[in-house]
Amino acid sequence: MLTRVLIANRGEIAVRILRACQELGLETVAIYSKADSHLPHIAAADDAICVGAANVSDSYLNIANILMAAKTSGCDAIHPGYGFLAENADFARQIEAAELTFVGPSADVIELMGDKISAKQFMHGCGVPSMPGSSDAVAEGDDYLSLAEEIGFPVILKAVCGGGGRGMRIVDSQQQMANEISMARSEAAAYFGDGRVYLEKYLQSPRHVEVQILADGKGGVIHLGDRDCSIQRRYQKLLEEAPAPDVSAENRTRLAEKCVAASLEMAYRGAGTFEFMYAEGSFYFIEMNTRIQVEHPVTEMVTGVDLVKQQLKIAAGEKLQFTQSDIAIQGHAIECRINAEDEAFNPVPGTIESYRAPGGFGVRMDTHIYNGCRISHHYDSLVSKLICHGSDRAEAIARMNRALRETEIGGIETNIPLHQKIIADKRYAAGAVDVGYL
Repeated sequence: MLTRVLIANRGEIAVRILRACQELGLETVAIYSKADSHLPHIAAADDAICVGAANVSDSYLNIANILMAAKTSGCDAIHPGYGFLAENADFARQIEAAELTFVGPSADVIELMGDKISAKQFMHGCGVPSMPGSSDAVAEGDDYLSLAEEIGFPVILKAVCGGGGRGMRIVDSQQQMANEISMARSEAAAYFGDGRVYLEKYLQSPRHVEVQILADGKGGVIHLGDRDCSIQRRYQKLLEEAPAPDVSAENRTRLAEKCVAASLEMAYRGAGTFEFMYAEGSFYFIEMNTRIQVEHPVTEMVTGVDLVKQQLKIAAGEKLQFTQSDIAIQGHAIECRINAEDEAFNPVPGTIESYRAPGGFGVRMDTHIYNGCRISHHYDSLVSKLICHGSDRAEAIARMNRALRETEIGGIETNIPLHQKIIADKRYAAGAVDVGYL
């Protein structure tokens, strides 16, 4: 039983969590930095507490301040959203030690999946298909050249505790290996405090496909279909859709069933996402995200399941209220991430001078912005997520094309023109595109 939830995040996901809590009759406490006192979810929450200065290390990553805010405001649960501390096992452990509920899986599971090597080893043991590569981190003195030759060039170096493309280096030949492994280790150590890296086969033109699961930690696990997230830049997703196009029903079902089995094996609790590279009809496990995803709305639109509400209900100790046979994929959904960026993908902070959201059947806008809203340089450039649902992919594309034209965000530059180009591109309309598309 939950009564009062602290929202340990900002921006559109904070608004999303707040709305889910309100619909469930839960009280909310919003935290904010000194740069975010104007955000709309703060006024809408039952209580709000400033947890530090604009710098994330002083506020949204300040575990001590967040826990103090939760305890002093009478919260019994903390929802981390995505990013920041959402996949921080130490944060989850400290919440549990403070006799509060973490809205997410156990700290042990977060730790298991946060280490890419242990995650890969676990999935391999569960029969989840994985990429050919090293079974452990590449240590100093290892014969990594022989390993790379065995895998076959090109290979990719990845940070064991990485994400978001940091600590990743593509190596095309033996001559590049020594330099690239040194660079990968340095970058991994700088961003994640852990310089370990491992080797995998590098696929030239794969797609990025992921499977959404829900589990109650009590033996109830279902999947909610898949998503295609191949349109990305520097490993950062820009446009997602559900279901993933051009995947056979047999392949789709087999993969989802393996993800469900792995979730059962680890006694998973909450919402989780299995991410894969997909090439020539084969899937290869990349990682599991133990949190709500930015792109979760496309799954909600095609299944009718509110994932954030389900996270909260599971955290409250409830069992899943439906079985796999209750889940039906209806139509197609597309999400465009609208970022405050110029044509060169540089962040463009500033003040929004005019804002008009699109409307109409099958259109959803998840956002925290408004006329006069200040977009800070301290945080991610995501300002809105535009989601469109149609009876099929063609209708979803047409609806997104219309909704993008209706959207007005004045005073700052955004990537709306880029999304318009993608949606209007015949190659995209014809079917799935690979991760090199953009």
